[in-house]
Amino acid sequence: MENRIPKRIEPANDYEALIEWSDGKKFLVPYRELRFLCPCASCVNEITGKRMISKETIDPNVKPKQIGLVGRYGIKVTWSDRHSTGMYHFDSLHNICESSGKVFGHAGT
Repeated sequence: MENRIPKRIEPANDYEALIEWSDGKKFLVPYRELRFLCPCASCVNEITGKRMISKETIDPNVKPKQIGLVGRYGIKVTWSDRHSTGMYHFDSLHNICESSGKVFGHAGT
């Protein structure tokens, strides 16, 4: 399995993050989608796996206030809505990029 590591995570505009991976792939990912897909126990039932929040309850203007590394395997985001308990493992973050993001540019650009 490929070791996917984000090389860069930064604001692209008021609503999307630019996430660049070690393989050169770049994605634009809506902040609201990232917030909705938070994997923490407040957002996802630990037993059933059912999402406990709906996208409609998330402020369309939600933004990350702070993004930090968790070891060598994930990131933690503190959101403008004060939510901060989710840790996005690099593999799940990459899956979010592929399923909910838009490819940005070309590898190496």
